[in-house]
Amino acid sequence: MSDTVKEFNDYRAKMNEKILAADNVVLKRLFNLDTNTYAEGALQVKTKEMLGLVASMVLRCDDCIKYHLEKCKENGVSKAEVFEVFAVANIVGGTIVIPHTRRAVEFWEELEKL
Repeated sequence: MSDTVKEFNDYRAKMNEKILAADNVVLKRLFNLDTNTYAEGALQVKTKEMLGLVASMVLRCDDCIKYHLEKCKENGVSKAEVFEVFAVANIVGGTIVIPHTRRAVEFWEELEKL
């Protein structure tokens, strides 16, 4: 596994564990809602992850972008598809999304090495 991808996943897992260990009912429900939102339903998981990626890019959340890129990769999103997602995000979000697109491309390249 790429060091960049491993670092991201290790940190995310460690901090999520701490957050959930606090046993806050609202946070636990929020995490559960997030999990259930991206489950198979009327929309395929692959589609939901691409939607999550667009939203994350428009909201300019690099951690969320990395998370959804990895999920997109796991769900068979191709490089061509991910670049179309980037295009939609940049049209919706404007040029302020370009720096996030750069970092997204860099992380996607790391995922492609896996």
